Amino acid sequence: MDIHYLGHSAFEIITKGKKVLIDPFLVCVPNYRPENISDIFVTHGHGDHLGSAVEISARVGAPITAIFELANYCAKKGASAIDMGLGSWREYSWGRAILVPAFHSSTTPDGQYGGCPCGVVMEIEGRKIYHAGDTCLNSEMKTIGELYSPEIVMLPIGGKYTMDIEHAAKAAEWLRATVVIPMHYNTFDPIKVDIEEFKRQIRETGKIPAVIPVDGVLPNVLNG
Repeated sequence: MDIHYLGHSAFEIITKGKKVLIDPFLVCVPNYRPENISDIFVTHGHGDHLGSAVEISARVGAPITAIFELANYCAKKGASAIDMGLGSWREYSWGRAILVPAFHSSTTPDGQYGGCPCGVVMEIEGRKIYHAGDTCLNSEMKTIGELYSPEIVMLPIGGKYTMDIEHAAKAAEWLRATVVIPMHYNTFDPIKVDIEEFKRQIRETGKIPAVIPVDGVLPNVLNG
């Protein structure tokens, strides 16, 4: 399995020849070409997460998995869509996924209600991956850690609209993470952070044996 960071909160996961996109807002990688996409996940309706999901789905036929209201919105815009609620696994050709709570807001780019914001836990090749979406620190993360024990967690750290570095470090502890990938930072001025401070605070927890900070365009952050 390979995981590539596409900037902001966007990721590409490659497993056994299949590619899964999460929150494909691709302004940081203008030359990225979405090919052989199996599935797309969108955590909520804001433009910096919905991104190019509808256009990619319409072009390559990959379905968008999202909460009910947002999935319906995507379908009306011409995408293939899979609507889900919170709290039950769905099987895919590459593994399975479950939507979990996030604490944020969700409207589509044209102002429609986008349903409740979500995170997503994926099980791929026997490993659990948690993409938190946009969220504050919240006690649901203790439950996610207890139930799913995600090995790889993708956490927003930019503050203002989501949790900041201090709260992301606490989230990593609660989630029992072994790999922490920061996201939703430095894309815009309001979410500028010092990534070295993030590394320091994660290191000081003393409980997380592996931290993979993500810098630059399309770094490969996991092989296995």
